[in-house]
Amino acid sequence: MTTLKQTPSQTVGPYFAYGLCPQQYDFDFKSLFTPVLADREAAGEHITLVGQVFDGDGNAIGDAMLEVSQVDANGRYPESREEILKSGFRGFARVGTGTDPHKRFVVETIKPGRVSADEAPHLNVIVTMRGMLLHTFTRIYFEDEAEANARDPVLTAVPADRRDTLIARRDPNTANVYRFDIHMQGDKETVFFDL
Repeated sequence: MTTLKQTPSQTVGPYFAYGLCPQQYDFDFKSLFTPVLADREAAGEHITLVGQVFDGDGNAIGDAMLEVSQVDANGRYPESREEILKSGFRGFARVGTGTDPHKRFVVETIKPGRVSADEAPHLNVIVTMRGMLLHTFTRIYFEDEAEANARDPVLTAVPADRRDTLIARRDPNTANVYRFDIHMQGDKETVFFDL
């Protein structure tokens, strides 16, 4: 009889750094994905997304890992490796919070376009960390897209008093930096989606 083993999402990490973000953690093998979604030559408004992941007690988490996906400035996901190499836009990033002294994640990208006329520009995010048996899904919208946000079908489905947990705020001191913190529990818990 064959004994089945647990899969990564059935165990309690953290081992994300070793296999999923090795370059970020200075291991000797190459990461398939890095915290960079778009190279400098990629078309669009280049932005930096900075934030922290907090536990229910308000402590920054140093072993979380985020996977971020998005469309390009024209509202398209890349369709081939050749397109990625030509455009400099990957559409996917992976970043851990364990190498920054402030336990932050920093993602270099471009501001996404719209997938459709109804959808506001947004990033899709998966959060994985120690103690979680299953990853969580959320979205990041932008405060300077208020008109589009007001029509977005996903964001408007969220209760009005919780929508604020999905909005990245532009740093008033730096035009191209947005701040977005993820709260796993507590009074400011980020909205997570059941997919």
